Amino acid sequence: MALVPVVEALERLLDGAVPLEGESVPLIEAVDRVLAEPVVALRTQPPFNASAMDGYAVRAADVASVPSKLAVIGMAPAGRGFDGTVGQAQAVRIFTGAPLPDGADTIVIQENVRDIGGGNIEVIEPAAEWRNIRRIGLDFSKGDVLLEKGRVLDPAALSLAASANHPRVSVVKRPLVAIIATGDELLPPGSELGPDQIISSNAYGVAAAAQSVGARALDLGIAADRKDAIAGMVRKAVAAGADVIVTLGGASVGDHDLIHDVLTGEGMTLGFWKIAMRPGKPLMFGRLGDIRCIGLPGNPVASLVCSQLFLKPLLARLGGRAYRQDFRQARLGTAMPANDLRQDYVRAVVREGHGELVATPFGIQDSSMLRMLADANGLVVRAPFAPASAAGDVCSVLMLR
Repeated sequence: MALVPVVEALERLLDGAVPLEGESVPLIEAVDRVLAEPVVALRTQPPFNASAMDGYAVRAADVASVPSKLAVIGMAPAGRGFDGTVGQAQAVRIFTGAPLPDGADTIVIQENVRDIGGGNIEVIEPAAEWRNIRRIGLDFSKGDVLLEKGRVLDPAALSLAASANHPRVSVVKRPLVAIIATGDELLPPGSELGPDQIISSNAYGVAAAAQSVGARALDLGIAADRKDAIAGMVRKAVAAGADVIVTLGGASVGDHDLIHDVLTGEGMTLGFWKIAMRPGKPLMFGRLGDIRCIGLPGNPVASLVCSQLFLKPLLARLGGRAYRQDFRQARLGTAMPANDLRQDYVRAVVREGHGELVATPFGIQDSSMLRMLADANGLVVRAPFAPASAAGDVCSVLMLR
């Protein structure tokens, strides 16, 4: 099977991927979720003409010239309006958020009033009509579309939905990713290792990549290098309602690389297998009914680079999120040799230098070296058959953070 170019592989993987159906959740649980339906105002805000300041509700005509003596006839605290009507030379003590009493058309702030005793005040600064009043519907009116479908619910959006009297919102379901590590040599962190064993680390990075775009991660653990063991975990993933199954390792062509055989035996239709990229050549993709299956390489760096390039865009789309890789231009900090037929993703440190970015690749690019990937903040992207580059040449960098 010929190697599939990266761009074509991504197109195939995303083909037909649409946001999952919506679900209703309480506002308190909706942070960073994606709206499946618009939020329409169920009320008008403010629902009445309201005082924007602490002070006195008066008639503008009575305070056009100052000083002006007014009789205080009542009080209007927030949540309990004044029942009467403000007449000529009268005032009502009012507090922020309280309804404007009938007859009043302006608010004199308390700093501009003197208490002269006997239930009277003296206004010492004039106030024009509608000063310090929040008019009815200033923020929004009943029936207004306040938040569009697809909006990610940040704190301001959640507060707006609450003020519009929505206790719940309809949001896109978060994709569920079932992660299956494979390999007799693997043990979980904290284990006592035998002489031929290593720690299983890939699942944690892949789960973090999934969660960074709003997906849920289900770690099903480590499957032994046996078809029945792997098939059992695949069936668990299906039973759990996974939208995506990610396998780690076992997708190459060795005697113990069993993922392809197991998944096709479970009914998967193969989409592609083997990508023209480095690291990550053994990547596999297929469909098991409505479930998308991604076989990631076992090498840790390859697994995480492929998660960045393929898994995150897929999960973002299923979750209704816009997603764009952060590609930037930079200058090379060191020379690089010509590339071969595979698109190369070279781990590098990217820094600001003289007003532009400078990307300096690490000297060793072994796909097992997690420390180097953790130290890198960018990947220098080199096209297939790219010629040798000198230090200072312009390059494309995929930023990681």
